[in-house]
Amino acid sequence: MVAVIGTGIVWKGSGLLESASERLSLYYRLPEIVQGAIVVAIGSSFPELATVVVSTLVHGEFELGVAAIVGSALFNIMVIPALCGLVAKDQLMTNRDLVYKEAQFYMIAVAALLLMFSFAVIYNPVESEGGVLRGELTRWLAIMPLALYGIYVFVQYQDTMDYHSDEDVSHVQPGKEWARLAGGLALILVGVEGLVRAAVNFGDILGTPSFLWGITIVAAGTSIPDAFVSVRAARNGKGITSTANVLGSNIFDLLCCIPIGVLIAGTAIINYSVAAPMMAVLTLATLVLFLMMRTDMIVSRKESWTLLTMYGAFVVWMGLESVDLTNLIVNFPPGT
Repeated sequence: MVAVIGTGIVWKGSGLLESASERLSLYYRLPEIVQGAIVVAIGSSFPELATVVVSTLVHGEFELGVAAIVGSALFNIMVIPALCGLVAKDQLMTNRDLVYKEAQFYMIAVAALLLMFSFAVIYNPVESEGGVLRGELTRWLAIMPLALYGIYVFVQYQDTMDYHSDEDVSHVQPGKEWARLAGGLALILVGVEGLVRAAVNFGDILGTPSFLWGITIVAAGTSIPDAFVSVRAARNGKGITSTANVLGSNIFDLLCCIPIGVLIAGTAIINYSVAAPMMAVLTLATLVLFLMMRTDMIVSRKESWTLLTMYGAFVVWMGLESVDLTNLIVNFPPGT
């Protein structure tokens, strides 16, 4: 019941978020791609940010927050575009801005986060048993991806300077829309908290490792706002906005959510033996989506089913690793 009610609350909150962001983007005369990549993406990424902060400060499990972020990024990059491709009236359209700016910048974001983890292991190694590589993330290291996100925002700002709109915005009341936006974010946070609590209880009942439900159940739960917003946009014929929201949300998750968790906590220990393979999977998924988007500038229904199959295979693999039926990742799940 908690999971069902939480899903309903998130659906309502995402509806408020979408409508408010659309009106505010119209009022401030923002291009469609900027609306999806910045305004909607940051709003719908608040659950992921809250997950990292709460798991680090309240529970002292930074790796759980990282698992939720990486799992959310995988869900966003494979499941959401697939759902959008299946519900779109025709085919999910992309354009060169998405392929050559958003997608490629997202690849840079993945590389930057992996560099942050690598520098932690190289310059701040932590002794551990069993050949496991661990490193200490510091505030100085966290500044690097945050600075890169600042560059991303600047690039988007340059696009707004070249964009001109003649649409009538007299009917838009910015104060009211900002209030609706805040209300939508609050509802999303409440709903996602319910989903996370339900997932935690299911994990305790089934006796599954916390890392497993962190990278699958919690990740999917915190990605629900992104999915609802993107699917609505695709259904309304706004394929570019839906895909830009996915990529922009992932860029915010990787470059801001994890570093902000480090800034708040001061320091955090990262298990590089697990983080590096997960980032490799994320890189592979990103390349697959990039190639699909580049082919004829569409994501076909066949390609959508391929993405869903890939995500299903990933979830099965994580389950097999958690119960030691496969051992491709050293010391997985963490703490064993």
